[in-house]
Amino acid sequence: MNDFTYQARDTLFSALLDAADRHGRDTPGRWEDMKPGSYSYGELIKMTLALGRLSAKVSEPGEHVGVLMPNMAASVALLIGLSAFRRIPCMLNYSAGSEGMQNACRAAGVHTIITSRLFLDKAGLVEQVAALRDVRLLYLEDLRKQFSLADKLWLIAWALPFPRRAVPRGDPEAPAVVLFTSGSEGKPKGVVLSHRALLANVAQIMRIFPFGSSDTILNALPIFHSFGLTAGTLIALVSGARLMIYTSPLHFKVIPELVRDKQCTVMFGTSTFLHHYARNAAPEDFKSMKIVVAGAERLAESVRQTWLERFGIEIYEGYGATETAPVLAVNYPGRHRPGTVGQLLPGIEARLFPVPGIARGGELHVRGPNLMSGYYRFDTPALLEPPASDAGGGWHNTGDVTELDADGYLTILGRLKRFAKVAGEMVSLELVETIARAASADASHAATSVADPTRGEAIVLFTTDPTLDRDRLAAAARSLGHPEIALPRRIRVIEELPTLGTGKIDYPRLKEAAAT
Repeated sequence: MNDFTYQARDTLFSALLDAADRHGRDTPGRWEDMKPGSYSYGELIKMTLALGRLSAKVSEPGEHVGVLMPNMAASVALLIGLSAFRRIPCMLNYSAGSEGMQNACRAAGVHTIITSRLFLDKAGLVEQVAALRDVRLLYLEDLRKQFSLADKLWLIAWALPFPRRAVPRGDPEAPAVVLFTSGSEGKPKGVVLSHRALLANVAQIMRIFPFGSSDTILNALPIFHSFGLTAGTLIALVSGARLMIYTSPLHFKVIPELVRDKQCTVMFGTSTFLHHYARNAAPEDFKSMKIVVAGAERLAESVRQTWLERFGIEIYEGYGATETAPVLAVNYPGRHRPGTVGQLLPGIEARLFPVPGIARGGELHVRGPNLMSGYYRFDTPALLEPPASDAGGGWHNTGDVTELDADGYLTILGRLKRFAKVAGEMVSLELVETIARAASADASHAATSVADPTRGEAIVLFTTDPTLDRDRLAAAARSLGHPEIALPRRIRVIEELPTLGTGKIDYPRLKEAAAT
């Protein structure tokens, strides 16, 4: 059982120090990454102070500093160290390509990026990063050489014995991190998350999942994504759970073996990733696993059934948004209703606004202590746009069409931007995918739409099943009670669906392909 209680005065750095006080500063093996050895809380604090001090030498208070680093304990320490010294870490998505990273830097006003030569070389990013304009690249390998004798004395004689006095006084409302949307709706937006928002969301999650020191969390989700940062990393930091942080969620054969070898009990993932892990795992690989939570995309029923039948594990589906740090709702033991994304977390208010042409549900607007401070936009770099929606200031429009039942369970009907207007009717593209999965459970499917001069829009289904045809889709639609208008006009076979670094399907690429 955890004993973490969020306090309004907390920052990420103070939360790290408090966790060390609760769970033992010198308890070995709390965090592991792909480097040899492991880290205690004391070693994490030491690394955080050193990297924060180094970063302060090459940046100004209040500066937005890009962080281009892999999933490693040092990357988390760098993030917390920057914010402890009043810099604003901006986590760049290295899977977004040169243009995506360039646009993110512009939106947040980033002119300095901290990275690692070894990482860029291993990840094949050298040319992409070299193409970035108007930024100064600083390499950790070089910065470490600037840690002078005076810095070492400061660390050993002052900062480690008195860490709360060694850094500037923290402000829980100050930006702790800037994360970036995927840019699937245009240029990426910078989402400014305060210390309060992140730690409030951790506390909300831990009210229903009492993670603690007896747990071992595997996080392969990237920390430049809110799901990987908050659920995969910060929960472990404050709860005392052991953390195995892995470099990539795409190593489908390695991750099941890692779960078995490290006896992990908790894992977070997307439906796509969980599908691949199940395909590559032996039944005994997940014997230690107690809690598996799916988010970031709709959980396929076939994936849920596979995990239940092969491993005896019920996947708990959740839902969130980067703007809410990210978790809004989740199923959990004793309160699990498959097909929904669970009940809203404590402290979150919701309002549904009707959408013309869509009979069921409404567009979801939310507010709560985990809400972002605002956006940075490409057209107005580093100018904070506070959250607001039709519900008023301090509310966020998720853009998702949802239903909220009498028991408070939330069902996602589809993202408003993922509806196609076919012959005057609004059709959810996620419904199209549901039909496809019913017709061909073992394959992967994604639907998009293109302009059609006679019907307004036409639905195009991409599938990895070369035998899938309209007759099978029609039979599946009838069995589910869905209308024929939800059937795709065209079916295109593809070897593998393109994905973003976060695990979500890359719909912009599919839309481009559908238009050609």
